[in-house]
Amino acid sequence: MRHTLLVLAHPRSDSLTAQVADRLRSRVKEADGTVDLLDLYAEGFDPRLTPVDEPDWEDREKRYSPEVHAHMDRIAAADDILVVFPVWWFAPPAVVKGWIDRVWNYGFAYGRSKPRLGGKRMLWLGLAGGTDAEYARTGLAAALDLQLRVGVSEFCGIEKSAVRLLYGTELSGVPRATRPARVGELLKDADAALDAHLPPEHPRDTVRARSETRTSRVAP
Repeated sequence: MRHTLLVLAHPRSDSLTAQVADRLRSRVKEADGTVDLLDLYAEGFDPRLTPVDEPDWEDREKRYSPEVHAHMDRIAAADDILVVFPVWWFAPPAVVKGWIDRVWNYGFAYGRSKPRLGGKRMLWLGLAGGTDAEYARTGLAAALDLQLRVGVSEFCGIEKSAVRLLYGTELSGVPRATRPARVGELLKDADAALDAHLPPEHPRDTVRARSETRTSRVAP
């Protein structure tokens, strides 16, 4: 049994991003895993870095704020880390950057001869409004991959990491009558990203079969 830390970064609980996170949460549990949902907005996480959480390059054993150490404990307890977020200005929301700044700190996530997070798996799943062709042409998909997979995950010793984008998630231009079908397509894309990330010992075929029978809600 694997334990997953599922990080959600969207201010609305009825958003498509939240719906995708809920889908992943259900699928991990159906695969006999356990899930710790970390909703950064709902839990009131403060992304601002203050001196108490500023790294001390001369003291990797520094005690940071109680809030930060509580988050560190949740990361340490996880086998898998899934971060679900909307792509705003071609990057994750500021709350995700602040979470990295404050929690993935010196002495914990990096700065050790043996990385403390090295044995974990990590999936960054972003919801992008544009098309895959647009992101490929401009190099923005590669930029996100470099920033998150290389700059965060691999820098902190997590070699089994990936960045996946769900494209065309802006539904304002989609007629309301066809939105349920479009949401269903996006949820299947999220399923595929999770399938590629799940360890091979998980019963993927069973989970996929169950998920395909689930009725999709319409994101407002």
